Amino acid sequence: MNNSISQKTTDLFRFIGMGFLEAPINLFRGKETKKNLTLILKKFVAPLASFILFIGIWQTGAQYLYNKEADYRIEKARQEQGEEAAASMKACIQSGDISCQPNTLPSPAQVKVSFFKLLADHRLISQDKRAFKEKTAALNAKREAEGKDAITYTGRPSFVDQIATSIKTVFAGFLLAILIAVPIGIIIGLSETLRDSFNWLIQIFKPVSPVVWLLLVFMIVKTLTKDSDTDSSFIISFISVGLCSMWATLVNTTMGVSTVDQDFINVAKVLKLGSFQKIFKVILPSSLPLIFTGLRITLSVAWMVLIAIELLAQSPGLGSFVWEEFQNGANDSNSKIIVAMFVIGIIGFLLDRIMLGIQNVVSFNKNDGN
Repeated sequence: MNNSISQKTTDLFRFIGMGFLEAPINLFRGKETKKNLTLILKKFVAPLASFILFIGIWQTGAQYLYNKEADYRIEKARQEQGEEAAASMKACIQSGDISCQPNTLPSPAQVKVSFFKLLADHRLISQDKRAFKEKTAALNAKREAEGKDAITYTGRPSFVDQIATSIKTVFAGFLLAILIAVPIGIIIGLSETLRDSFNWLIQIFKPVSPVVWLLLVFMIVKTLTKDSDTDSSFIISFISVGLCSMWATLVNTTMGVSTVDQDFINVAKVLKLGSFQKIFKVILPSSLPLIFTGLRITLSVAWMVLIAIELLAQSPGLGSFVWEEFQNGANDSNSKIIVAMFVIGIIGFLLDRIMLGIQNVVSFNKNDGN
């Protein structure tokens, strides 16, 4: 029974693209001890050592830049105001006073403090939202009965709220990319004439910058939503994300459909399958590995360009958070930006794992994500 549970656990980790966890599970089961110990050294101990090295280099670099900025401030005070001012600046820096601390690359410890500070800030804002909702519940019920819009909370969003906004935006953009790229890719892939006819368009628009797509979408959406209460910043963001990121899926879908084994097509003809049956029963299943490769690239690109697009579109997501902290220039702004950088990277990794899991469900090409 226990072996059955362990095997199911192993299969689950493989399914979600985390096959590297198979070694410790098998070691725990007492299976192939020497082989699994070697795998653990390669897949866990070596990465842990690299992580420790990374933290050490980061800490050393942060300390060096801190000292360099501190020396610069002390020397500047000496040149402009004399020795007494330099001594005063040095004492202020050593005291830890926020007003005179060098504002440069934050240390790992400072980033950790900022992370927990952002979480605490989220809890406070969540409490304010609940209090506002309770306070306006009766009034909003009355307004809704009268056919009026409810009064909504207009305070600043928390870091967690901004993460949620970014995830919502990227999934909307990703869905748009699928709806555009997959059908067009199938149609173009079925015809060599169409591939030759539209190749120029793909090659020209594929490398266009996210900023240019944003400006184009901005022109169109602002015209269509003029004098409207629609949240145009969200619409602009997700459409721009979708248009920027769809090209990998379009190219891979076209390639997958156009390179289906001719034997499969011949079988479909023998079975006298209709056009739609041939597409959904023969061509698409054969093309899925390439299509999903394109989808994974599309999702990665969507998440990558989202930050820049949110920044420019003023959408309340991680992009605007990073820009606001950069402009804020507070003593902990740099460490908050580093927190956002790690969050962006971790979410990007998790999104790729999700896509890999879905690929393993629907495709005959399995990948353990190693």
